[in-house]
Amino acid sequence: MKDIKRIVLTGGPCAGKTTALVRIIEHFSNLGFKVFTVPEVPTMYSQGGWSYLTPNYDLYYEGELAILRTQLALENSFMRLAETCTKPTFVVCDRGTLDISAYIAPEMWQDLCEKCGTSTNDMRQRYDAVLHLVSAADGAEQYYTVATNANRYEQANEEGLQLARDLDKKVNRAWTGHPHLRVINNHDDFDAKINRVLKEISNVLGIPQPIEDERTYLVEIVGDLPECVESEITQTYLVADPGCEVRLRRRAWRGGETVNVHKTKKRISAGEVLETERQVSNALYESLLQQADPYRATIRKTRRSFIWRGQYFEIDTFHQPVSNLVILETKGVANEESVNFPPFLRIVKDITGNREYYNYNIALRK
Repeated sequence: MKDIKRIVLTGGPCAGKTTALVRIIEHFSNLGFKVFTVPEVPTMYSQGGWSYLTPNYDLYYEGELAILRTQLALENSFMRLAETCTKPTFVVCDRGTLDISAYIAPEMWQDLCEKCGTSTNDMRQRYDAVLHLVSAADGAEQYYTVATNANRYEQANEEGLQLARDLDKKVNRAWTGHPHLRVINNHDDFDAKINRVLKEISNVLGIPQPIEDERTYLVEIVGDLPECVESEITQTYLVADPGCEVRLRRRAWRGGETVNVHKTKKRISAGEVLETERQVSNALYESLLQQADPYRATIRKTRRSFIWRGQYFEIDTFHQPVSNLVILETKGVANEESVNFPPFLRIVKDITGNREYYNYNIALRK
């Protein structure tokens, strides 16, 4: 069977998904790909007369059930279409199944899953990547508009903007635990946001990318962090060929969710790198540990991820093989852009590009 990638494009209100879809089709069609796009199902039902604001609970429930069933069926149909293509192809979903869970009570979501014969974990594994575009309501308020979606109830006033920000975070949490969840920041230049989408899809498709260092900083936490996603990471480097870096990571979230990811990073030229990653079972994870690089220690750290003023950050607090080391990493902030540093952090040092602080080198046994 062909290895057809299924990618979700999601995010809060007014995040730029519609424009991104157009650019995805244009860009990858020029590279010889056939791009299938699954339409946004909740909008189809809203335009057809159903409303999630109805006071009729039975009507509301049946609508949500219909949305989930339709989403599953449409995705399966487009995957079958993709399998018949002779050209390289992939499928982009305008929102995915887990988006639905962000809008309803957990009890109802569980009930809908049972009626559809599936589960949250099964639906998370349906997709090869999830790209979350941050709502313009968070950090790019001047671009927030309801003109592109007449059904949007998060209006362009302060109350509506806060609703949009809250919803953006709910959608992001719904996808927590996916091994290839990428958050796409707001940028001063909207094209930069779209280019990051194209870059992440290229990574999923195995297209070599220019080598870029994420901007990283030594920091001290001097105040209370906002609501964030916290996880414990165990990272082991495996024996690999020269010029190739192989990493095995186990990431565990509160609530018992655990994901294992095997990642290979190979430099193919002075300026290009090819990265591939795959989720592995617990049994394969334990087996791969037998290939651990004896010259590198296992890294253990706590990661806290959050969005602040439209930019996505990760704070890693290391426990082994070093301690008292806290590193802030930005995600997708262009070189010419300013970083919106949160006030609860004190920046000690800019370590961008400093190989001493690469995880690969932190793991070196002294």
